[in-house]
Amino acid sequence: MESNKKYWKGLEELNKTPEFVEKNKHEFAEPIPIEDILEGDGLKSKTPRRDFLKALGFGVGAVSLAACQKVPVHKSIPYLIKPEEITPGLANFYVSSYEGQAILVKTREGRPIKIEGNPNDIFGKGGTSSAAQASVLDLYDSSRLKGPMQDGGESGWDAIDTYIKNRLATTKASGKGIRLVTSSINSPSTLGVIADFIAAYPTAKHVVYDAVSYTGIIQANQNSFGKAVLPHYNFDKADVIVSFGADFLGSWISHTEFSRQYASNRAAKALEEKKMSRHIQFETGMSLTGSNADVRMPIKPSEEGTAIISLYNALSGNTLGGGKKVSNAATDTAITLAAKELMAAKGRALVVSGSNDVATQILVNAINSLLGSYSTTIDLDNPSKQYNGNDAGIVELVNEMNRGEVDCVFFLNSNPIYDYYDAKAFKAALGKTKLLVSLSAYRDETAAVSNIIAPQSHYLETWGDANAAEGYYTIIQPTINPVYDTRPAEQSLLVWANAPVKDYYTYVRNTWEKTIMPIAGLSGQAGWEKLLQTGYVKAAAKPAGTYTFSKDLNAVVQTIAGHASQIAASGDGKLELQIFESPNLGDGKKANNPWLQELPDPVTKVTWDNFAAIAVKTAKQWGLEEGDWISITANGYTIDLPVLYQPGQAQGTISVSVGYGRTKAGKVGEGVGKNAFPFATYRNGTFQNSIVADVKKTGALTYVFAQTQTHHSYEGRNSIIKEGTLTQYVKNPESITGKGEGKENYDLWDEYQRPTYNWVMAIDLNACTGCGSCIVACTAENNVPVVGRDEVRNRREMHWIRIDRYYSFKDGEKSVTKEKEINKLDDLDHVQVTYQPMLCQHCDHAPCETVCPVLATTHSSEGLNMMTYNRCVGTRYCANNCPYKVRRFNWFNYWNDSRFENYIQNEYTELVLNPDVTTRFRGVMEKCSMCVQRIQAGKLKAKLEKRPLQDGEVKMACQQSCPTNAIVFGNLNDPNSEVAKALKSERTYYVLEELNVKPGIGYQAKIRNTTVTGA
Repeated sequence: MESNKKYWKGLEELNKTPEFVEKNKHEFAEPIPIEDILEGDGLKSKTPRRDFLKALGFGVGAVSLAACQKVPVHKSIPYLIKPEEITPGLANFYVSSYEGQAILVKTREGRPIKIEGNPNDIFGKGGTSSAAQASVLDLYDSSRLKGPMQDGGESGWDAIDTYIKNRLATTKASGKGIRLVTSSINSPSTLGVIADFIAAYPTAKHVVYDAVSYTGIIQANQNSFGKAVLPHYNFDKADVIVSFGADFLGSWISHTEFSRQYASNRAAKALEEKKMSRHIQFETGMSLTGSNADVRMPIKPSEEGTAIISLYNALSGNTLGGGKKVSNAATDTAITLAAKELMAAKGRALVVSGSNDVATQILVNAINSLLGSYSTTIDLDNPSKQYNGNDAGIVELVNEMNRGEVDCVFFLNSNPIYDYYDAKAFKAALGKTKLLVSLSAYRDETAAVSNIIAPQSHYLETWGDANAAEGYYTIIQPTINPVYDTRPAEQSLLVWANAPVKDYYTYVRNTWEKTIMPIAGLSGQAGWEKLLQTGYVKAAAKPAGTYTFSKDLNAVVQTIAGHASQIAASGDGKLELQIFESPNLGDGKKANNPWLQELPDPVTKVTWDNFAAIAVKTAKQWGLEEGDWISITANGYTIDLPVLYQPGQAQGTISVSVGYGRTKAGKVGEGVGKNAFPFATYRNGTFQNSIVADVKKTGALTYVFAQTQTHHSYEGRNSIIKEGTLTQYVKNPESITGKGEGKENYDLWDEYQRPTYNWVMAIDLNACTGCGSCIVACTAENNVPVVGRDEVRNRREMHWIRIDRYYSFKDGEKSVTKEKEINKLDDLDHVQVTYQPMLCQHCDHAPCETVCPVLATTHSSEGLNMMTYNRCVGTRYCANNCPYKVRRFNWFNYWNDSRFENYIQNEYTELVLNPDVTTRFRGVMEKCSMCVQRIQAGKLKAKLEKRPLQDGEVKMACQQSCPTNAIVFGNLNDPNSEVAKALKSERTYYVLEELNVKPGIGYQAKIRNTTVTGA
């Protein structure tokens, strides 16, 4: 066991800064200002209580009746006319699809309230991303448009339909161009509609543009193998993975699928066989993927191409680029060792790159060909269809508009006025057209400059489909009638094209009955109904072929070298800047979702902001402290951002996340952070995300991040994290957890009797990637409120489950407290990261229970630590006595206090609340309940069916959303249960076990594959 290791959540904890020490003198957040105390329950509410309840009642009634397609009943008595398919108090589930992934939508009384993964989905196998979990909240967003608009004013569908058709007819007669600008589309029905639209208007073209582009990979495959496709990667078949800047666990291509694949080769089942894959990451900023790697090497953006050339040379024995070595000796050594390991795993090896440069991706193709990766870890014959954008197409559109060749432009799921690299030029070109139509559900940046906005419905309100992977088709069905006066974008296009079929439901059904349902042997009404129960059709996979690379690489290497020289920083005041996609907000389309804004960034734990991440040593050399504002100028564009110290960041670089800085997102997302998209450049036919930037300190007041990383301190206690190497684990598993060391425990309390159920949980630290999907799932399931940036700064976030991120030095404990020893800061370049989900441990000897003066928290006969909210008087003794710091106190009535109106969105947000879970009020303590409502529902169902409750029948919200199966829940009294087997693992330990509180959650220790093979 690596007992000399010191774990720390942030640099302030490592260095014991005065601010950190002072904050941790106080058990709780800062006290409420006296004026708030005097105001008491008379706090200004958004609406008076009577009006609030009236609005809520109307909302529930309206939404329920819309969902049930019944004649409106103008009374506030629910279900005077009860829909046949709805039973009050019981949930209905409907299959649907989110971004091509099959899902289940939970509805209550006609309201969609929760997204679950479809267990048969090929991507998540029941797991989902945080964005999928949060998507249900967007349905109730008051920032969505209530109906069509023309020239900035409200309009009606008949009026805009007539106007657009007349304009299109005129354009068609003139021979001028019509352009439909969309993000990547893989829906067979939508593509059919677009084809029909183009057939009706022959001068129309479809321009596919993605804010975060994968054109480089697609074009490289066209160049290398004659197949312009995005490959389907199989990380579960790779024994050795080498990644150059590809955040495949956080945001790259199909990260939910890749997370599941990745964990399957590194967690429980693999480790039972004493083996796991090996992962080496080369990257600039600390990404979610890099933080999970066995070996991580920080490199500058300008060094990435050189590193890939060096790897190719080491594998092939060639001397491309004159045999030039990477400037950093440690990185060069890592590349040499990586090459040996890759060759030793030939046929089960995988190299990926996050670059959008075609030449770089061609060289990666050559490497994978040498390794025999095609047909095993890379499949070009069953490709991904999640992205198919063409960067050159959108650039050419700007040229066409400037030449006056285009009269009409339609925007669908695209927002180039915000996310195009040269938005000013794009906006100026739009001024030379005659008709701009946005089909956005919001009055976003592009919609704001459009003549007409024809708002599309939310995906939970409409029919549709997706084909996100070759041969895999998913169906989208509405779970509620449109809440506002919106309609599917496809239906608008059908109307404007004067198509014979204008009803989109009919169009989708015709598409499936003619081309897709026969694949599964389905036909007719019976086949359609079966489809709506399963949610997908899967065709047999094509045989994956092998592909041999045979192109000359000299020109490719010259292009890579030229690219590197363009982005290499030299001279005073310059740093290499890299922009990247946030795992939480993505490209910014979801910026108005408060669940995602308040979800801590997996690595930095910052909420409600983007920032300039910089290495500590670089910052010290530049005289920058964390929170200092710097001005970043590149590409003729300047923004000011606060500095954030980031261990693992490559020296001489800064990283900035895109997806922030929205100006027309809605009241939640507007003005949050700064827009980094204009830092992108267009080079060699694709958009590039690295550039040289001029950086200078502004002198503005220090910024305070809403950062959660050190909010819950263990005050120096040990035995939080236990980890070891694969070699240690194979040799002596007990050395990792310290089992068998002869420790004795003495109990002061009687044991609880749990005759039937003993609910416990197991969490595998090798499977947890830190993605945060469980946090959003818990928020949705348990009505956890959003508190906003200022309250997070006050350490008052309300999440019932948090994911603690720990740093440690590879070689044990080191100190960086003496700033004069600046070389010591080099150690921060190579920190190791461990993620640990932390929630109420449901201790058998719970310290909280013994100090509650009103018995608000008690122990159940099934092993759960229970909360009775209406008993709680808010003494907070329980939180003080909890060693895990997992209890949350309601400082305010977050749901309807006016000071939080920018975070809860609107009164209709309450329509997403789970009626099975009590909403908590001011002055009450709350914490994880182990989804007791789900336990009770499962027990009741089994009782009604007169049978025992089966293992796996009850799943926690966090467990169900996890794509890596890191969380297992069940009855410990059943020795055959999955959780009982998991807790028997040689890696199992309990956090703060020495306190003898007997937690009900066991953790499986973290194992790193740091053994060098093939060296």
